[in-house]
Amino acid sequence: MEGIMTMQVFPLLLLIFALGNLFLYQRLSQDVYRVLTAAIAVVCLIWGFAIAHWSIHLLSLFFLLRFKDIIIGTHSTQ
Repeated sequence: MEGIMTMQVFPLLLLIFALGNLFLYQRLSQDVYRVLTAAIAVVCLIWGFAIAHWSIHLLSLFFLLRFKDIIIGTHSTQ
């Protein structure tokens, strides 16, 4: 039972870790450390989404489709 609870929290921990690395990326000035923190953030995001529950994938898809004008920068004129 304990392993199941750990697996449910693990994608959230990876997301928090990735966001923390992106915060560090913004604050660092040396290029080597910026590249390392960006690479770690990308790996954590990909790994987190790969092991996440299917409902998280559907929620992300809904978010992307709902706000695609803001994210992509295209505005439809009707």
